This record gives sequence, structure tokens and C-alpha cells, in this order.
Amino acid sequence: MDTAYSTDLRTWKTLYTGVNEKNKMFSNLFSKSNYAPFSYVGKNSDGSYSVWAPDVMYNPKMKKWVQYFCTTSSFIKSNLCYATADRIEGPYTYKGTFLYSGFVSNTVSKTNLKAITGATDGNRYYPNNSYNYKKFPNAIDPSVFYDFNGRLWMVYGSWSGGIYILELNESTGLPKHNINNGNNTDKYFGKKIAGGNHQSIEGPYILPHSGSGYYYLFVSYGGLTSNGGYQIRMFRSKNPDGPYVDARGRQFMGGKNADYGVKVMGNYNLPGLTKAYMAPGHNSAIRDNDNKVYLVYHTRFNDGAEYHEPRVHQMFLNQDGWLCAAPYAYSGETISPTGYNMNDMSGSYKIVFHYHTKVNGDISNNYTIQLGKNYSVSGKFSGSWGYTARTNFMHIKIGNVTYKGVFLKQMDEAKSKTLVAFTAIGDNNDSIWGVKV
Repeated sequence: MDTAYSTDLRTWKTLYTGVNEKNKMFSNLFSKSNYAPFSYVGKNSDGSYSVWAPDVMYNPKMKKWVQYFCTTSSFIKSNLCYATADRIEGPYTYKGTFLYSGFVSNTVSKTNLKAITGATDGNRYYPNNSYNYKKFPNAIDPSVFYDFNGRLWMVYGSWSGGIYILELNESTGLPKHNINNGNNTDKYFGKKIAGGNHQSIEGPYILPHSGSGYYYLFVSYGGLTSNGGYQIRMFRSKNPDGPYVDARGRQFMGGKNADYGVKVMGNYNLPGLTKAYMAPGHNSAIRDNDNKVYLVYHTRFNDGAEYHEPRVHQMFLNQDGWLCAAPYAYSGETISPTGYNMNDMSGSYKIVFHYHTKVNGDISNNYTIQLGKNYSVSGKFSGSWGYTARTNFMHIKIGNVTYKGVFLKQMDEAKSKTLVAFTAIGDNNDSIWGVKV
């Protein structure tokens, strides 16, 4: 559990770190007299305690900063907890554990399942005394948001039965459990909105964007290692609890995960980077007061190690209302609302495709193309391109796929020069980035 802050979204200063009493983010979580957060899950396979994936937000009704997080000991035995503070940087006081997963007949009594649903219902949740993990969630990776009408929601889940959502009581910050068992709904766990059958999907985050009228669901696929194919996917909905669909208009409620979700980014290399970026994922997203949208995630590198760092990229709405990620990390740039001239836009580009079909350790190749002043695409690929006058909107067609996005100018990550770039999303769930060279 690390806490850090930044004044430029590029460099970070650590405040607290560690899963022990020296971590001053919490006043009582790691206290020897407070075993409650770990009393159900116990220790992990290394003989230590696991605390994962915190999400912090201000709850005006409670007049507190509320941190939601999870403790866990296996791929299914987990629980969600919350803590409150008067300042965003803490210290946070652990208040309770409110949702459990991975229970069976001899552990269900340690949960609140019966208190919430009125029964333990072993046939439903743990048939043959085995947790039904392909249907029901692993209770980790919580994140919380307010919808356009001021209702509070929590989305959570990892692999197992998929991603679930619950409405919260703003006065308490805890789930309402106000739905009944049904098709993809469960009174205890909430409503399933993506995934299932123990396919890779985790780290859900929902960004409401009043400018587009959509809620954007971000998730990560793949394994959390440098070569594990970790990547960011995106869906959207007009409603906070779905249905969430991709650029093909499809929900991921069954089938193969690679076939669903806009691939925002995977492994890649670009001009100005000293090594390929690997396994970008478990992101959050922020819409600032100036309407800039930021994608915040962690990335590993093609260096044979598992070291990782945070990165922040700006995102932009395309003409179809999808959010496209800038190729380089944010360095203070502001996109031109009226677009760019032909000399800026045309020329030779290094491009990278983020293919939705790939959930593996492959690094996307760089290809060279030319955007001609006659709106032709030539070089490695042929096609056409265009733009919308007096806006930053652009489109490019390669083969049978049309990608829609924006032109922008930004510094490369070595901060050696400002480059013209484009980012666009295809109607097939692929993304494409271009950097002028």
C-alpha cells in the first residue's frame, strides 16, 4: 500500500509505503490489536497479509474522505473494507468489512451473507461445498462513483464471476443490496456487468462524462506480469449499471474476452522511448475542472524485470463519443479545439496498432505510413484519411476498418521535442496511434 502525490502528473513523491504498522496512511489497519480486516481471509500463501487496490473519494453526506480497499488470501477468498479520514492524505481509520467472497459451509458464518439475504443458500453460492467462482465475483478492486443524478455506486471484481456493481447508501457509504436474485443479478453481490467464467478481467473503473452523456467502464485483461498481456479495455453505457457495450455494440457477458472491449492500449514502443512499455493496466480516470480527461495507470517495461511505474495520459473524445488515449504521457499539453493546418497533419508517421485480438506479451510493431495532402495513406498500409474543419477530429481508413480520433501536439517522453500525433479508435475495437517523424 503506497501513497504518493504529484504536482505535474509526471513526477511522484512518496508519502507512505508498506503493509505494516509503519504505514501512516492508516491509524489502525495494521495495529496488532485490530485483526478484523484479516479475520476472514487470513494470511496469503507467503504467510503475510495482502491489502490491495484502494480507491479514495470524498463523500459530502458523510463529510469524510472514504477509502475502499480489499484484503485477500487467495484468488477467490477476499473481502471489501472501508476506512474514513478528514483529509485526503489520511490517516484513515478502518471502519469495517462489508462484502465477502470465496466462502463455503465452514466459513460462511464469518461473513454477513445471512444478515443481508436472510439465508446462506449453499446450493447457490457454494454447491458441493465449493465456492461458485465462475459465476460469482472475487471481492477485490473496488472503485466508487456518483452518477449524473447524484446516486452513489461501487463497481468491483477480478476474474472469477466477472465485474459486479452495487448501489451504495450515501449516508453510510455501504451497499444498499436493493436488488433481488435474477438473471445476472444477486441480492448480495449486485449486478454483473462484464466478464465471468473465470476469464481475465479486473481493476474496473467507471468514469461518468456529462459532456458525452456516457459512463465509461475501464477494465484490464491479461496477467499482471511484464509478459502477461496486461492491457486496458473500455466499454460504455448510458446508465450507471449498464448495459456496457464496446465499439461493436456488444456486451462482454460470455464468450472469449479478447473479442470484447475497445483496446485502449497494450504493449508498445514509440519514437523517443528508451524501451517498450509493457502490461499497462489497472487504471483509473479523472475528468478535471477544465474538462481534461486523464487516464492513470501503472506500466512495466521490456527490461526483463517486473519493476513498474505510474503513468498519466490525456484522453480525448472522438466524433462518436469514445475516449482515445494520447500516445505519450501527459506533459501539460492542451489540444487545439480548432484543429491543425495541413502542413502539421500531413507527412510521415510511425504508427502502432493495439489489436484487440491479442491478450499476450507481444509488443506492437511500429510501421511507417504517409498521410498525403491528397488525403491518401501510403507506405506500409494504404487507405485514406481526413479531418473535420475547425475541429481536432480526424479519421483514417486502413483496409476495411475506419478509425476515428483526434490530432494533437505533445512532447515525446524524453521531452526532446514537440510532435504532431493522432489517436483513434476503430469500429472493430482496435486502437491506432500515430507519431509524426
